[in-house]
Amino acid sequence: MSQPYAVLAEYETPAAAMEAAAKVRDAGYKRWDVHTPYPVHGMDEAMGLKNSQVGWFTFLGGLTGYTSGMLMIWFMNGYDYQIVVGGKPLFSGFYAFPVCYEMTILLGAFGSLGGMLLFNRLPRLHHPLLKNLRFATVTHDKFFIVIETADTNYTPEGTHKLLSDAGSKHIEMVEE
Repeated sequence: MSQPYAVLAEYETPAAAMEAAAKVRDAGYKRWDVHTPYPVHGMDEAMGLKNSQVGWFTFLGGLTGYTSGMLMIWFMNGYDYQIVVGGKPLFSGFYAFPVCYEMTILLGAFGSLGGMLLFNRLPRLHHPLLKNLRFATVTHDKFFIVIETADTNYTPEGTHKLLSDAGSKHIEMVEE
């Protein structure tokens, strides 16, 4: 027997979805999302979303790459295998820069990827919304608000009333 995953509410226009998102945010729901066929400017503010934290993963990955590149060049040339070539110093930041630059870019990209996967809770190989036929219209012209049943504020009657008061013409339960 399948269990309920979320309540799906359909809206006709981006303005209606944005207004409904503000009402859901003000009601205190935490586990919910808005799905639109294209980016809607102002939706992040209506949902009360903060800036993404993925940039910190990128920064820390880049800093790790730069530091490990410098340490690698210092260890190899200045400590482990000291060969003076053409009177040049055993270690110089100028000569280590290309390696450090590439390590910064590489580990920064890996940090971005890792942060994105972590915050998006990926990989998720199955999502209950994908088997809902009505939700398939989100890529064409419909706007949906999905409130998960795992939310602490979720009650079947209260959530349904909130979404219908927010202007939804069609509300249905999505099964797991």
